[in-house]
Amino acid sequence: MSVAEDFPDNVWPLHSVEPPPEDEWEPPYDLADAVPDKPMKADPFANAWTADKLLAEEFPPPRWAVCGLIPEGLTVLAGAPKAGKSWLALNLALAIASGTTVLGEIHVDAGDVLYLALEDTPRRLQSRMRKILGDQPAPAGLTLLTEFPTLPSGGADAICAWLEARPNARLVVIDVFAKVRGNNAPGVNPYDADYAAMGRAKAIADRFGIAVILVHHLRKMAADDFTAELSGTNGVAGSADTIMALKRPRGEADGVLHITGRDVDEAERAMRFHPDNGTWELLAGPAMDHTLQPTRAAILTYVRQFPGATPKAISDALGEDRETIRRTCSRMADDGQLRRRDGGRYFPAEPGTATEQQLPVPGVPLSQNPA
Repeated sequence: MSVAEDFPDNVWPLHSVEPPPEDEWEPPYDLADAVPDKPMKADPFANAWTADKLLAEEFPPPRWAVCGLIPEGLTVLAGAPKAGKSWLALNLALAIASGTTVLGEIHVDAGDVLYLALEDTPRRLQSRMRKILGDQPAPAGLTLLTEFPTLPSGGADAICAWLEARPNARLVVIDVFAKVRGNNAPGVNPYDADYAAMGRAKAIADRFGIAVILVHHLRKMAADDFTAELSGTNGVAGSADTIMALKRPRGEADGVLHITGRDVDEAERAMRFHPDNGTWELLAGPAMDHTLQPTRAAILTYVRQFPGATPKAISDALGEDRETIRRTCSRMADDGQLRRRDGGRYFPAEPGTATEQQLPVPGVPLSQNPA
């Protein structure tokens, strides 16, 4: 066996053998890979801003599909199976198409809505709409489909065509995103694949200045940061403008909507599902008030009224066993629901309460703290 036989056909060693004839030679790689890209046709700095001009520019405020909750752009609405996220999405779609109120208190402007209910059947959608609408007429501005091509296989173009024909459109809902994202390209890492798939939906939202909601799933594994619970890689959360995670214990009516985003304030909003009419309602007050166990809720209510209370004072007022109250207060402090201070005194955890003025500012002598 010659030395050349130890190598691929199109590669040869530098010694011992002669190279093949010129007309039989093939490069060991694609020479096009080594050629620089063609010169750019457009100046990449054509749309650059200087800081002074950007600061002086006046931009229109973002358009809101639901004021304070869902701005224009790409929103991910995630939740565990059967948490009620599809009910919430349908609530939003019907309200915006009708120009009525949603979540019990928020008025929305009317506009055309496209709802891709890709895990439902026409019969189930009809049943749910009848429950939500009651005696109200069905809005003609709501278009529903239960089958649709994936975004890379013509779905994105079809949505754009629908939007171009309806300049008054305000919302597109895709339920669920997994049905339209398409398959990952071979050799693409999962993060890049998620980011590219999300980018197709975001491009639609940005092009038309509307809200696009992708209904998505949460992982079973809980995390300190709810955005880390989204199914998939960080490419899902990283490309979204707004992220909402709906969490509701199985069998419970009350849940919490966790919200964060580029144009919304980070918040936790208490929600209540009404199974009799299929609607979601925003609840007043901190979300914690509606999700605590009864003993913890009673303790928190008392501590808000009497900041700095001790477990003895709380147990006397509530008529509960003192040791039980002491342990519960300690656990609530560990969970961030109360703040514990020297002497075993407890204060509410939420910033902005009256107790904030009674506590010293960290690192500042007490005498220099505001009264």
